[in-house]
Amino acid sequence: MSYDLAVWEGERPADDAAAGRCFDELYEKYVAGDGAGVPPNKQIAAFVDALLGRWPDLTEDEDDTSPWSTGPLIDEASGPLIYFPIRWSMVEEAAVHIAGVASSMGLNCYDPQSQCLWPAAP
Repeated sequence: MSYDLAVWEGERPADDAAAGRCFDELYEKYVAGDGAGVPPNKQIAAFVDALLGRWPDLTEDEDDTSPWSTGPLIDEASGPLIYFPIRWSMVEEAAVHIAGVASSMGLNCYDPQSQCLWPAAP
C-alpha cells in the first residue's frame, strides 16, 4: 500500500479546492494525457535531486531506507508535475520533509487523499 503526493510548479492556489482543481488539470495533461512522458521541468528535476539527497532512489536502496514505492523517482515526473507514491510505513516522516523541500523551492505540494495543500494554506 502506498500514499501519493503531487508537487508542481506554478502560482500557489488560493485554497485546497483550487489546489484540487489545479492538480486535476495537471494530472489529466501530464499523467493521463498527451503530456505524459514529457521530460520534467528544471525545477521539478532539482526537487527530485533534493529528495534523493535525503533518501536513495528505490533502484539503489540496498538498506531498505527509501520511502519511494517506485523507481527511478524521476520517472514519476512530467513537465511541471511529479506525482509519486510513498511507502505507507514512511508517510509521516517523508511527507513532512517533502512538503518542506517543495515549499523551500517555491513549489506546491498537494495531498490528493486528504485533498489539501501541504503545508496548509494560510
